[in-house]
Amino acid sequence: MSFRHDPDGTRPPVRLDSTSNGEYCPIPLSRDEHKTNRLIMETAAGDARRLSLKRRQFLVSLSGAASTLLALNTAFAARGLSGGYFDLPAEARFDQDAALQSLGKREFIFDVQGHYVPPNIAASRKAECVDSAEPVTREYMACLGADDFIKDVFLDSDTDMMVLSFVPSTRDNEPLTIQEAAATREIVAKMEHSRARLLLHGRVNPNQDGDIEGMDELAEKYNVSAWKCYTQWGPDGNGFYLTDDVGIRFIEKARRLGVKNIAIHKGIPFGQRSYQHSLCTDIGPVAKRFPDVNFLIYHSGWIPDQPEGPYDANRNEGLDGLINSVKQAGLGKHSNVYAELGSTWRGLIRDPDSAAHGLGKLITHLGEDNILWGTDSIWYGSPQDQIMAFRSFQISRQLQEQHGYQPITEQVRAKIFGLNATRPYNISLDEVLLRSGNDGIANAQANYRDHPDPHFLTRGPQTRRDFLRLLQMNGGQPA
Repeated sequence: MSFRHDPDGTRPPVRLDSTSNGEYCPIPLSRDEHKTNRLIMETAAGDARRLSLKRRQFLVSLSGAASTLLALNTAFAARGLSGGYFDLPAEARFDQDAALQSLGKREFIFDVQGHYVPPNIAASRKAECVDSAEPVTREYMACLGADDFIKDVFLDSDTDMMVLSFVPSTRDNEPLTIQEAAATREIVAKMEHSRARLLLHGRVNPNQDGDIEGMDELAEKYNVSAWKCYTQWGPDGNGFYLTDDVGIRFIEKARRLGVKNIAIHKGIPFGQRSYQHSLCTDIGPVAKRFPDVNFLIYHSGWIPDQPEGPYDANRNEGLDGLINSVKQAGLGKHSNVYAELGSTWRGLIRDPDSAAHGLGKLITHLGEDNILWGTDSIWYGSPQDQIMAFRSFQISRQLQEQHGYQPITEQVRAKIFGLNATRPYNISLDEVLLRSGNDGIANAQANYRDHPDPHFLTRGPQTRRDFLRLLQMNGGQPA
């Protein structure tokens, strides 16, 4: 079997790295994390030899994925990190059936936060794309066009549906316009009735002149399924609260248009600029005031450089800030507030204790029905590494007993992976599965499955220098 991508097998299917989604400065790997990545490759090389396979052939298999996750367990244990682990049998490293049982697809996966860069840039620069991690430039970002988006999301991962989202920007400086996003939706839709696969957000900056008025066109012409806003963003550098006059006007306009899903970026602050608006203090009050609107809290309030521990009612940041806001509003579980995991889950994987506390807190206080799967891909390349990590992750028995966390069961995983998102997006799962079972994407997947060739690359900035270049490209705005 020949491979176009990484034929020597130098990239594992799951690894620790510093890539960000362009909204925060990459966090460099520690010495221990570099050692972990070396252990992953050493383990994979040894396991491949035992099976008489070339390393690349082994790494693209489910046993290769199991090998990397089990190596992560070994490295975390050596560092005294015992709050969470990847629950896999040791034989999955060498037995494909055991690996399939643990890591094979069995859930409906609906990723509510996907990203990419415009197809018109990709089309003009496609020949310049190369298969390596380069500094972030306009030419490099051209690799994130529609073709790569479809391959990363629908061929190299187990994702069934995705919502294509947006980043904050002025209308004159949009990295991705609604017209370009809609064009990509049509590309997917033309793949033999694959329309059910991709939904669209409508980007709204309610504190920018004309954006609230422009919601009519987004709803009527582009049939958006939700609105996306950034409360810490503003054309003059100042954000807003959803409880402000501008926020209330925005929510009331969404209700009048009948699109009652509002996705709000919370956490991942843009430095100190309007930091207070990145916190979740306004979520509980507006969710209680507007019970017929679904508030989808993107990133769940997560702050990249802050570890997550047991729930702290005195902490107004991170995941605790979101939980506090909901609890103080008297909403509790099964409310109209949903915590979304884009970038959050991938960031937490670097620290299994934070991952265990993060998931444990959200499930305990917001409820297993109010957590949404999102990956922020394809900034992070294909979302398959995040899927396999979540599919096998378990909270340690010690933390379960100490903090009342429930174990992550197959039922809980299935809810978070996709079933929960069917409610706010008003999707019939039976209809989706019926329509997607033999559509163009499914047919492409069947053909690709016999000769998979994932690249195992990430797409976003990996260093401070890359991040600053990306900011410069976007007129000083986060990506």
